[in-house]
Amino acid sequence: MDLRKLKTLIDLVSESNVSELEITEAEGKVRIVKGSNVMAPGYAAPAPIYAAPAAAPMAAAAAPAELADAPAVHAVKSPMVGTFYRSSSPGAKSFVEVGDTVKEGDTICIIEAMKILNEIEADKAGKVTQILCENGQAVEYGQSLLTIE
Repeated sequence: MDLRKLKTLIDLVSESNVSELEITEAEGKVRIVKGSNVMAPGYAAPAPIYAAPAAAPMAAAAAPAELADAPAVHAVKSPMVGTFYRSSSPGAKSFVEVGDTVKEGDTICIIEAMKILNEIEADKAGKVTQILCENGQAVEYGQSLLTIE
């Protein structure tokens, strides 16, 4: 199946009320499922392409008591490949800013994949300490989007 035909089918599914489409032709079989993050049986999840920079060595002067007092930082990672957006539309207020407190389940950003806008929720409660992606930036599976303390 050629790429133009596949793109047309994806557009058709994304713009309609159809949630799943499967087509079998002589060249092969294609199955398009809207809004599903579930992998088909027998397929492995893609390996993360993004490699986080190596952590700097810890300062020798850091005492164990200081380490115990340091809050744990949690990175929210992208569950898919797509385009990162901080707000629901251009010009709209961002879902979160550095310093905001979020609860588990709060929407923190959107990742657009195949013309479908996927709301990404905080998987931990806490304070947003860093936003690691720019608005409109392409992100990879497993890439850190922001950190929560």
